[in-house]
Amino acid sequence: MRPIKMILIFGTIILTGCSPKFYTPNTQNVPLISEQGETNLTLAGNGNQIEFQGAYGVTKGFAIKANGGLFIPSDLDNGNGGSGKFIEFGGGYFKPINENFVFETYGIIGFGNMENHFPSTISDNPQTNGEISANIFRYGIQPNFGYKSKYFSAAISSRIVSLNYSNIKGALIFEETNQINYLKDHNSHILLEPAITIKGGFEKIKLQLQYGYSLNLSNNDFRQDNSFLTVGLNFNFK
Repeated sequence: MRPIKMILIFGTIILTGCSPKFYTPNTQNVPLISEQGETNLTLAGNGNQIEFQGAYGVTKGFAIKANGGLFIPSDLDNGNGGSGKFIEFGGGYFKPINENFVFETYGIIGFGNMENHFPSTISDNPQTNGEISANIFRYGIQPNFGYKSKYFSAAISSRIVSLNYSNIKGALIFEETNQINYLKDHNSHILLEPAITIKGGFEKIKLQLQYGYSLNLSNNDFRQDNSFLTVGLNFNFK
C-alpha cells in the first residue's frame, strides 16, 4: 500500500496516509477576548506544520483575528511529499458572561494553496507527472465559549465552514482513479469542526493543547483527515 501526503492550507496542513487526502483541519484560533485592548497571540503546530495566530479586542464588544500557516514536512524516502501555505482573517463579537466565562463568535474567511508530488505513481502511469495542486477558499463562522483565569483556561469551539477548491491542476492517478477529476467532482463541502482547547501556565504565557474533529456534512467519504491535535505557546496581554 503506497502512502501519500497531501497538504491543505489555512491554518491547515499536511496529510499522510494510504490513499490521497485533500483536507486536514488546522488549529482553531480561540482567543477568548474579554476586554477592549486585549491582545492574544499563539504559536502552534506539530511535526509537519507551524501556525501563528493573533487576536485583538478593538472595542468593548468587537474583536479581530488572523491566522497564518506554513506546511513543510519532510518528503518520504521515495520522494512523495507536499507543501502549502494558508492565511485566514476574522472579525466578531465577544461578551464576558461574568468574571471568568466568555462567549465570542467570529466570521472567518481564508485563502490558501496546496501541492502534492507523488513520483512513485509515475512508473505505473507514465502519461502522468504524479502531481496535483489547487487553490483553497474557506469561509464560515466560529463560536467559542470558555472559562479563563489567571493561570488556566479551557474552551469549546465549533467551526462551521464552506470549503472550496479551484484552479485544480496536475496529472496524478492513484489506484486507477484520476485524482484531478476526483477533486474537481468534489470541490465544495460543508464542514462542522468542534474542538477543545486547554491553556495552562503563567499569567501571560501558557502552554496550549487543542484537539478537534472535522465532520464533512456534504460527503462523509471525502478524502480527508477527521481529527487533529496541536500544541503551542499562548501569549496574552491586557
